[in-house]
Amino acid sequence: MKKQYFLKSTLFAGLFLITSCATTKYSEDLSKNDYSQLQSGKSYSFSLRDSKLKQKMVFHKIKNDSIVGFTGKKDSIQISLAKGNVTAVRDNTKATVTTVGTAIGVAAAALIGISASR
Repeated sequence: MKKQYFLKSTLFAGLFLITSCATTKYSEDLSKNDYSQLQSGKSYSFSLRDSKLKQKMVFHKIKNDSIVGFTGKKDSIQISLAKGNVTAVRDNTKATVTTVGTAIGVAAAALIGISASR
């Protein structure tokens, strides 16, 4: 019976984690891209065309053909990315909330499973 609760809670948590990631994809055609969803002061991960690495930054503003932000909320190092070089943007705050919520849910389900088996 413990395994059944654990399996159900793990599958539910995995499904919740997969479906709640917030990633926005962008094309090479800059006229089709809409950067209005980016909010100033929020942390994002930018996937770049010519690099496998992701650039994390706190978004500040859009200036002409570039996206301007800072390395952290307390850091004053400014980063500028070309709009044409960005392939995807991921909202880091939603991913963090989802991960913490999933961990709490799995722990609660495990406690329920353990108490039900006694």
